[in-house]
Amino acid sequence: MKFKIVLALLGVCLLSGCNHGGHFYPVQGPLSKQAPPPVFTAKATGIFTSGSITVFLNDGEVCKGPWSVVSRKTRKASPATVSQPPVDLAAAWDAVYGPGFYTAHILGSTTGFHAQSTLSGDKGTTLQVGLFRPDTPGNANEIRGVAKDNKGNIYKVVF
Repeated sequence: MKFKIVLALLGVCLLSGCNHGGHFYPVQGPLSKQAPPPVFTAKATGIFTSGSITVFLNDGEVCKGPWSVVSRKTRKASPATVSQPPVDLAAAWDAVYGPGFYTAHILGSTTGFHAQSTLSGDKGTTLQVGLFRPDTPGNANEIRGVAKDNKGNIYKVVF
């Protein structure tokens, strides 16, 4: 019975393109000081190892780009032996979720999903995005994330 449910959900996901709605909440930087701070909507598509993310900023700017999974080998390797992933968000993870989060949950994860992306806006904004979903019971649909832009803002990302 469980297999049939999983197979049905996978089929729906493949047919729908796996669209997920999300939000970007400024937690540091100029946008976080606005009262109230803006909340940006986002849409992620894709399944398994890649897809795309679109973020809709309040001034009408749209930031888009592909996301892809960061391999465990790349996460675990020392900086001396492997070049860093194109997006370095370690400080943002710790700023949003607390000191040591990046080391304990992103680098320290043996089974979780970790993806990264760089999004380009049509008015010059660049967003670096990191997403993480732990593979622990009860967290199957919990996707945490962070982002930082080229304007000094750090965001908590929720999908």
